[in-house]
Amino acid sequence: MSVRLGYGTNGLSDLRLDDALSVLAELGYDGVGLTLDHMHLDPVGPGLAGRVARVAERLGALGLSVTVETGARYVLDPRRKHGPTLLDAEPEGRAARSALLVTAVRVAADLGAHAVHCFSGVRPAGTDEDAAWELLGASLTPVLDAAEQAGVPLAIEPEPGHLLETLAGFHRLREQLDDHPLLGLTLDIGHCQCLEPLPPADCVTAAGPWLRHVQIEDMRRGVHEHLPFGEGEIDFPPVLAALDATGYQGLTVVELPRHSHAGPELARSSMAFLRTRLTALENQPPAAGPTPTGPTPAELLTVSPPPSA
Repeated sequence: MSVRLGYGTNGLSDLRLDDALSVLAELGYDGVGLTLDHMHLDPVGPGLAGRVARVAERLGALGLSVTVETGARYVLDPRRKHGPTLLDAEPEGRAARSALLVTAVRVAADLGAHAVHCFSGVRPAGTDEDAAWELLGASLTPVLDAAEQAGVPLAIEPEPGHLLETLAGFHRLREQLDDHPLLGLTLDIGHCQCLEPLPPADCVTAAGPWLRHVQIEDMRRGVHEHLPFGEGEIDFPPVLAALDATGYQGLTVVELPRHSHAGPELARSSMAFLRTRLTALENQPPAAGPTPTGPTPAELLTVSPPPSA
């Protein structure tokens, strides 16, 4: 199986970064989804270049790959969760988020990261939907320029409740930006279960050509709550098989940001859960007859997503 497992540091925020990385290496993870935040690698604090160099050395010593994630809740504004966003009503706010993502791209290049994760943000009240999409494209332009210079893909995540919340929304943005070669996709498997019209495994198949980062956890239909494996409704073997079939080479990162209090134990149990299912898939005899295929991206775009819960 080509699936390479990581764990997100946003689920290990009670640990020092060195300790978190050591725990993941000891458990057998292939890499880490590193959220740029004040408790681990602060993207707006002093001495960033030196701190990045030390993290790069540590990752290399432990043999861990990395994807840079930018979902810190209060890294830019101590009073607004995830604010400002790429859609902020104030130009200064949008510029601050774009600048943070440009910094993330440069950090990712210095770490040898696979991709930089980001999200659109919620459409502000009073902002026309078409205008919001235009703002999103404009805010991402300098980030994509930086990604092109650094050779690091940008991987935007469909996030429930955001302007870009579904795979169909990703394709709208991709077409708006003329299929920019550095614009890729972060696919969160739980979000697929939460609100996509297709089953998660079919979402993986449809998204395959654009996958640059994958997040994984359990979830229930219509409820945006990241759950430990086995506490939601997702059937994981088909999802893992679909990931393997895409040829995706990046990390599949466990994302449990509200469970940091039990982070080391959940990192252990998550690895056991996923490894058991990956091993079972590896030992499965080949299926007889033609391999079933999932929906094409064009078919995906013809399906209207249900309203968000």
